Amino acid sequence: MKKITKATYLKWYEDMLFWRKFEDKLAQVYIQQKVRGFLHLYNGQEAILAGALHAMDLNKDRMITAYRNHVQPIGMGVDPRRVMAEMYGKKTGTSQGMGGSMHIFSKEHRFYGGHGIVGGQIPLGAGLAFADKYFKRDAVTLTFLGDGAARQGSLHETFTMAVNWNLPVVFCVENNGYAMGTSVARTSKSTEIYKLGLGYDMPCAPVDAMNPVKVAEALDEAITRARKGEGPTFLELKTYRYRGHSMSDAQKYRTKEEVAEYQKIDPITQVKDVIKEKKYATEKEIKEIDKRVKDLVAECEKFAEESEFPDIQTMYDVVYEQKDYPFLPHKLD
Repeated sequence: MKKITKATYLKWYEDMLFWRKFEDKLAQVYIQQKVRGFLHLYNGQEAILAGALHAMDLNKDRMITAYRNHVQPIGMGVDPRRVMAEMYGKKTGTSQGMGGSMHIFSKEHRFYGGHGIVGGQIPLGAGLAFADKYFKRDAVTLTFLGDGAARQGSLHETFTMAVNWNLPVVFCVENNGYAMGTSVARTSKSTEIYKLGLGYDMPCAPVDAMNPVKVAEALDEAITRARKGEGPTFLELKTYRYRGHSMSDAQKYRTKEEVAEYQKIDPITQVKDVIKEKKYATEKEIKEIDKRVKDLVAECEKFAEESEFPDIQTMYDVVYEQKDYPFLPHKLD
């Protein structure tokens, strides 16, 4: 694995803090009805993305996930201003405002969504890996899903094919404890989700996903194995979300005290503590990072606010691909 250095910790801190503040801003503008529809936030789960990016080769590896998908494309290299604009439904967004919160996408940066159907991305992730194996591209696909999606039949069908074909894919359950609002303990007799991999003779393990180092180590091993042609791995990334399933979630299934307990092991705080302990940065330098993050969030908001909404015609252009469609002109490039 790439060495975890002072630079790594400083990057983790700045990136994770930005992702947190970026989504805090989204929550704020959602209440103002500037962002519409559903909004699923990643607060508390940032160590997963930080660790994953450290283990990946961003020049060729791919990522696909469900609808809690705003900060992942930013980590993969997408301009955060365009992500914010997409949330606003603006034409400068990643999909010209047509995808919205649940469907961020960037082929250029190998981020394939953003899927609203629970578990819908699982077979798609295996499909991306199949294509990479078929064309001998030496790439690995990280396929993320929630603990609720682990109960979908598509997972088992995909596991069967992925193991049989030795696909270069890593399946990652982001187990934040409650799926949409029902605890894991109430949905299955077995609460150790990673053990589902045992039935397929697939390497599987639980991971402390509040710590980016642990995530990076586990994913590095799984990615290395996949790249060698040894097939898929199934990891249960044990994490916690501080906000509800979506902004409309009243969170009556858990107590404020429980959330507060998990906040004591906040991944951003853990990284910041290491920076201070090892004297990787002074208080002044940490404050400078905090200011850069604040300024960038403000820049993203300004960009989204000032961008224009797409023309109504665009809705038809993205639907009707047929060039000689007789009823509506097709103008989209």
